[in-house]
Amino acid sequence: MLTRMAMEGEVSIGEQLALVNDRLTRRVPDVVAFSVGVVRRGLTLTYVTTQLDAARLDAAQYADDGPCEEAARTGRVVAVDHDELLDEGRWQLFAQSSAAAGIHSTLSIPVMDAGRVVGGVNLYGRTASTFEGRHEEVATIVGGWAAGAVSNADLSFSTRLEATRAPRRLHDLETVRAAVQVLVNERGVSAQMAETKLYEAAAQAGIPVTALAHMVIGDSDGSSTP
Repeated sequence: MLTRMAMEGEVSIGEQLALVNDRLTRRVPDVVAFSVGVVRRGLTLTYVTTQLDAARLDAAQYADDGPCEEAARTGRVVAVDHDELLDEGRWQLFAQSSAAAGIHSTLSIPVMDAGRVVGGVNLYGRTASTFEGRHEEVATIVGGWAAGAVSNADLSFSTRLEATRAPRRLHDLETVRAAVQVLVNERGVSAQMAETKLYEAAAQAGIPVTALAHMVIGDSDGSSTP
């Protein structure tokens, strides 16, 4: 219903998002934020989010893998307890970034069309038990709307990448270089590959590259980046 109304110009995507978020938080009050992503040519692009923190956490996954990327690859719902992530040493950038943001659980739901993944919903919870026993309920609340939103999304990765321009301030350049070095050390890749991944992940999430760079180096200043 919401998607049909939006197509007719009655309800904007932002209004739809607010309505779905209101319904979701009434049923699952410990949901902090959620995002909807669109898969384009093998890349997931964050389309809409209820909070900027959700986009930043999406970016951490695009840079170094995470549950939303696993859901996109497998077409399966992925539920994560972040305390277990930290103990296991898995998806460290995402685990550390989410811990800093007060997130303790994630539910990633793929959006399917004709048997293939065309998008996904990432939901972030403030407790480890936020989504326990609620996977189907949450999917019912957000899944149908997200499928319609994804099908009507008009996104271009190349346009986003162009918009994620190299920073001009010396301090920002140094921050990006430091983040690149962290990725080189942790992932064992070349500096060029690490820099490319950093810019692409920021573009996928629609956030400034400096915001992601701060997250990679564990600098809390990234939370205030516009």
